[in-house]
Amino acid sequence: MATVALSNRIQNACLMILAVLGVGFVLYWFRGILIPFVLAVFFAYALGPIVELQNRYLKIPRALAVLATLVVGALLLAIVGGIVSTSVQQLAANSAAYQDQLEQLLDEVAASPLLQRVAPDVVEDLDLRSILPTDRLQSVIMRGTSALANLVSNGLIVLIFLFFLLAGEAQVRRQGFRADVETSIRRYILVQTTISAATGSLVAAVLTFLGVPLATVFGLLAFLLNFIPSVGSIIATLLPLPVVLVSPEVSTTSATLAIAVPAAIQFAIGNVIAPKIMGDSLQLHPVTILLALMVWGSLWGIVGMLLATPITAVMRMLLERLEMTRPIARVMSGSFDLPGQTEASAEA
Repeated sequence: MATVALSNRIQNACLMILAVLGVGFVLYWFRGILIPFVLAVFFAYALGPIVELQNRYLKIPRALAVLATLVVGALLLAIVGGIVSTSVQQLAANSAAYQDQLEQLLDEVAASPLLQRVAPDVVEDLDLRSILPTDRLQSVIMRGTSALANLVSNGLIVLIFLFFLLAGEAQVRRQGFRADVETSIRRYILVQTTISAATGSLVAAVLTFLGVPLATVFGLLAFLLNFIPSVGSIIATLLPLPVVLVSPEVSTTSATLAIAVPAAIQFAIGNVIAPKIMGDSLQLHPVTILLALMVWGSLWGIVGMLLATPITAVMRMLLERLEMTRPIARVMSGSFDLPGQTEASAEA
């Protein structure tokens, strides 16, 4: 009997591994369809209460309330897109000054006594024009325009999905697993959006005060990247570094503060304020979150990293409800005790 039970466990484990690999292949192969749909579901959870508020208290028909919400959201996205487009044009217009500043900076580095002693041959063979060629700026802008057009087309698909998700079913009081999922996701969206908005506003204000170009864009990027745990705050802190280094109007003191102050803001909010507000509502171990970032990032890119935390939280809740996969859910939440050990410790 023991041999048969062991064989069944091995067989179940192998089937589970094959199922996970199959699901991963489907998620990657159909990412062009799944990403807009999952984004629409994510936004539907966030905007559902707003639509319900208009429908229930303002007596606005549900379809009209959904349309009004989407129009306001589209206008906000258009404003953000206009800010980013204006900043990119400003960057392109000042490319010659940035090129001169970069060449001056590299000349100072090349003339340093330390580099002259360590690698004099490298200094002689250093081609400054090959590091940041201005003649390729037009092709870079064209690629950026193409990426922006692709993002707009995906945004339209998300809006179509979102309209039917919001208009298709009225919000009712639910119970059980779906209610837990909705509560967890909406709490995560509310808290994370508030924290990210505060972080982005402070970063934009500090960079604007220090005279750093594209300060608003870096604030928007800090807002978005703050949805990526741990890694996002580091990237958001380092993003202004190239512009700070090549901007002739930014002094050395301002450049230092432009990196140090946002880093302090990210550290204070991410490690002190956010854990107290968020608490353990998602019940995910930090290692689980980092692994989820790696997996979903490899499957869906930056969108997968943005959605990795809520998707993993829903997966943990689903695994918790099934007796067979409950140990996996416990490991994801950071509990490494076996079920027998947990029961024995409770009895003791």
